[in-house]
Amino acid sequence: MARMLGGRIFAVDLARTIAILMMVTFHFTYDLEMFGFVPGGTTTHGFWALFARATAGSFLFLVGFSLYLAHGQGIRWRSFGRRLAKVAAAAALVSAGTYIVLPQTFVYFGILHSISVASLLGLAFLRLPAVLTLLLGAAVIALPNYVSLSALDSPFFYWTGLSTWWPPSIDYEPVFPWFGPTLLGIGAAKVFASRFPSTLAGSGSVGQGALARAIAFPGRHSLIIYLAHQPILISVIWAYLILS
Repeated sequence: MARMLGGRIFAVDLARTIAILMMVTFHFTYDLEMFGFVPGGTTTHGFWALFARATAGSFLFLVGFSLYLAHGQGIRWRSFGRRLAKVAAAAALVSAGTYIVLPQTFVYFGILHSISVASLLGLAFLRLPAVLTLLLGAAVIALPNYVSLSALDSPFFYWTGLSTWWPPSIDYEPVFPWFGPTLLGIGAAKVFASRFPSTLAGSGSVGQGALARAIAFPGRHSLIIYLAHQPILISVIWAYLILS
């Protein structure tokens, strides 16, 4: 089981590819709104607002699911540290870049920051029973609906999500409620690993063909795609405006 948990699983890469497609779709719509091709407020209301939450939740769920598969039988500190350093560095790059371009709404705790913190916090929950982990995940998601503290209205605590106010940001995924999907992912991975080990083991051997590898490719390189896709999308729209 330990070897299986440490390997790549095609189904997880496929799920991550789907999440990436959702992300690119939402950001393309956001960019169209920013350039005036779709009405203002399109991405902040109705379907697109729910779509954005589903996309972020999918990524964070997969963080938890993958965290357990990779480290549930023992934390592999070297690989964990390398991955965490990459994500944290990318988060810092996003903060710096958006501060230069959009200082009033820069990303001070976005999805990459949330993934970094969730990965660290998630280690403490790898050995808990699956049911308890799932219940805690639901509680983390629900808590901001019932708790907000003016004592946390400080830049030092905006990451919690429990402040009564926080500055606007184009991407804000604080620990509460967004650590919840990660806990749900950890809990779900525990259930599948204990009840369907053959399914997970088999899925690791699926997808060796060229088409399957191409489908899984985005899921295996999600960080670089996250960093690169917005500059590419904005450049394409900008070029269209210039040439049209």
